[in-house]
Amino acid sequence: MARVKYRDPDDLSESYRDLVVSSLQPGKTVNVYRAIANNPPVLAGFRAFLGALWSDSGLSDRERELVILAVAREMDSAYEFHQHENVASIVGMPPEDVAAVGTRELSGFPDREATLVRYARAVVDGGVDDALFDVVAAEYDDEAVAGATSLAAGYAALAMVIDAMDVDLEEAFVGWDLNGA
Repeated sequence: MARVKYRDPDDLSESYRDLVVSSLQPGKTVNVYRAIANNPPVLAGFRAFLGALWSDSGLSDRERELVILAVAREMDSAYEFHQHENVASIVGMPPEDVAAVGTRELSGFPDREATLVRYARAVVDGGVDDALFDVVAAEYDDEAVAGATSLAAGYAALAMVIDAMDVDLEEAFVGWDLNGA
């Protein structure tokens, strides 16, 4: 059970009601947003921040989801991983690729994508060194590097919020490998 009360759209003033609803699943409220809605202006800021990272990272949809899934796994955020497992399927990522990120098995990915996943993990762990940065910078332009870095850090912050407030999944977590293992 979450450590804070979940707020429903009707609990909020009209200007904040839509912020607890998924932008990808119209009509579906999302527990993490319902938890943060205890402070509606903070929720509005968080949604704007994450929205900019989401839409303006300079990465493809697939690359964006690889970064978010890698961060969720690195942070052990079952909630975030589960949400983005669904998003990854919407953008056409096969379940086996999602599972590979979840089990940290990158051998099946092209070098460019494997590097991006390793980089996202290193951002979260504070382990970006010159060698890794140089490899990422050789694969991606400055806009995408800045976007990937910010995306990883932003979703790490979201994972920390989820953890601190003990936000509940809306449905059962399948698992990191999508088969419950």
